[in-house]
Amino acid sequence: MRPQAVIIAGGKGSRLGHLSENIPKPMVRIGDTPILEFQIKLLKRYGIKHITLTTGFLSEVIESYFGDGSRFGVKIDYFREEKPLGTAGGIKELAKRLNSDFIVLYGDVMINMDLSELLKFHKAKDAAATLVLHPNDHPYDSDLVEIDEDKRIVRFHPKPHRPDRYFRNLVNAGVYVLSPQIIGYIEEGISSDFGRDVFPKIVETENLYGYTTPEYIKDMGTPERLKQVTSDYLTGRTARFTLKNKRPAIFLDRDGVINYELNLLHKVADFALLPRAAQAVRMINASDFLAVVITNQPVVARGLCSIKQLEKIHNKMDTLLGAEGAKLDAVYYCPHHPDAGYPGENPKYKILCSCRKPEIGLIKKAQAELNIDLQRSFFIGDSARDILCGKNAGLTTVGVATGNGCKDADIAPDYFFKDLHEAVDFIISCDDYYFFQQTKHDNYANAI
Repeated sequence: MRPQAVIIAGGKGSRLGHLSENIPKPMVRIGDTPILEFQIKLLKRYGIKHITLTTGFLSEVIESYFGDGSRFGVKIDYFREEKPLGTAGGIKELAKRLNSDFIVLYGDVMINMDLSELLKFHKAKDAAATLVLHPNDHPYDSDLVEIDEDKRIVRFHPKPHRPDRYFRNLVNAGVYVLSPQIIGYIEEGISSDFGRDVFPKIVETENLYGYTTPEYIKDMGTPERLKQVTSDYLTGRTARFTLKNKRPAIFLDRDGVINYELNLLHKVADFALLPRAAQAVRMINASDFLAVVITNQPVVARGLCSIKQLEKIHNKMDTLLGAEGAKLDAVYYCPHHPDAGYPGENPKYKILCSCRKPEIGLIKKAQAELNIDLQRSFFIGDSARDILCGKNAGLTTVGVATGNGCKDADIAPDYFFKDLHEAVDFIISCDDYYFFQQTKHDNYANAI
């Protein structure tokens, strides 16, 4: 049985100024269509046809437009808030209507995601609540969520964030799957917010999980964001950014490509971005490519740092990139090393594996999780392992002069550039893919 859905549609949209003076925020149009209609059609596409709208400001506008939902092939009912109850307060009033797991959407968010995968994840984890999480380009002023290796939520980090603290760029996207038991934690008749008042209080007592996805989820609550969402819709970006569609990726090595090369970097304090690295990642974000890091980190196997300490280094990478408006869609690392028998090593990770470059285990994992089109993807690296890994996976390979500068390469990359920024600029500026096939090797030969 498909779950019900609740859309929080009581927003006034004061930050949108005159654009929402005479209509509720969820009725602001993207192209010719209210954003709320996109959400209802998304739910219907995945067989979710019983929808409750919680309304407030100018609720009659919403009710007049959608009616009982029959015009859209769904069944819609309403709960009109007499006073604003926040994202959670209104759902408390719906307790008698919600007797099984249900989806919650915020009415000012443009969404195109595979809801069947979300529901499958929620069921597999036997979760009391599943929160959709994603990286954004402004984590410094966002409430961030921390998950463990099983994707269970372990902590919430509300803004503002201290400048000496580093967190993974995982933001609450405003899409949830909730079990009815969560309603019991909401105070009746009181304005409350899921992210601020409900979830943080039960994170240690209930099974809360984070579903991470690079799919299209973006709020339109400010004029600037509305402009971006409208542009994304009109150019087809919104439609393309779903796990149903294959997307190309630019795979990036870490050390010597994104950050300064430091032999066996294992301390958070030693991590520093290379010049123009954040701008390069930002360029990837503005394109159709996913930005995915693939990195060997034998410092764990050598006993120089733990997995937790390594992830703190990656949290710093996320934080520094986010401070410049850039984000990574995923980071995959290999903590192993095949050579055993050294003092201080961690024997658990001293193994021969399929994820250490030039093996392609991590690329295959990324391909499966993110539905990546490898034929249209690239690998940017600074070493022979990077280039060989890319070639083993059938990717177009790009070397950079930073870090090791591909000087250890017995095998030439398809292209070679000064740094990550120059490499990404070249990839994105070439609209015709076949251009790459015609000019391979020449660029590298000239650069060397």
